[in-house]
Amino acid sequence: MKLISIVTPCYNEEENIEELYERVKTVMLEKLPNYSYEHIFIDNASEDKTVEILKKIASNDKNVKIIVNSRNFGHMRSPVYGMLQAKGDAIVSIVSDLQDPPEMIENFIRKWEEGYDAVLGIKASSEEKKFMFKIRELYYGVLSKLSEIEVFKNYTGFGLYDRKVMNAIRKLNDPYPFFRGMVAEVGYKVAQIPYDQPVRIKGVTKNNFYTLYDIGILGIINKSKVPLRLAVFFSLFVGFISFLTGIGYFIAKLMYWDKMDMGIAPLIIGGSFSFSILLFFIGIIGEYIGAIYTQVLNRPLVFEQERINFD
Repeated sequence: MKLISIVTPCYNEEENIEELYERVKTVMLEKLPNYSYEHIFIDNASEDKTVEILKKIASNDKNVKIIVNSRNFGHMRSPVYGMLQAKGDAIVSIVSDLQDPPEMIENFIRKWEEGYDAVLGIKASSEEKKFMFKIRELYYGVLSKLSEIEVFKNYTGFGLYDRKVMNAIRKLNDPYPFFRGMVAEVGYKVAQIPYDQPVRIKGVTKNNFYTLYDIGILGIINKSKVPLRLAVFFSLFVGFISFLTGIGYFIAKLMYWDKMDMGIAPLIIGGSFSFSILLFFIGIIGEYIGAIYTQVLNRPLVFEQERINFD
């Protein structure tokens, strides 16, 4: 029997984790009896009863395996580390907030059986706030335009990945992995399955402005040099406009020497605008330097506090 590894990253999800476990178990035992499975939960040092609930489940079900991190290693590193620990012929990534429907695992595996190496869940619609969904769509549109490789729109990482895909991702050895981009980077045969994302019913989202910015900027930095080149082109453009403006002022002053007052307002406005543009592109360069620094450090994705049921 082929082994399916289901990997669920979690942090403070005491209200959802048991229901997710039950729904995954139902799919695997009733819909996919020809496969064996393991369900790996990687906990990012939860501060509620998530780990306590998981340990209780694992004591009664040896298919459930738990990794507890020594601290919170963030939303980028921990999920990928969990997937790299999986031993299955195929690995399914599914979040713990029940916004990724566990029932889609059957559809993923059927597509995998057809010969696809990666099967991605693509959000066709979402019950989250329409404004946020539109913002995400806009981001993926921008990322698609900037990226040097194909980018999967409205894809969050929810999907199935063949063992050879995960082996390829392991070789990338990225200490701060943008998993969605890595899937696009390694290629292979990809199928996309649309789904409607339900709204979170229990608990509160762990995403905030910083985490969303972190994901967004990492996607652009990892997959595109366009922002750096924009800095060069924009500086040339602004410099040319400034040169023409200076020539215009000089000619006007010569023609109306006694009447024309240069004024302080244009200098302040022009200087503020130029300074803001400068700071923006310094920030962009800083993001690239920060990414390089992270790569050079090459620290482990996480440190584990304990493992359960892996033996």
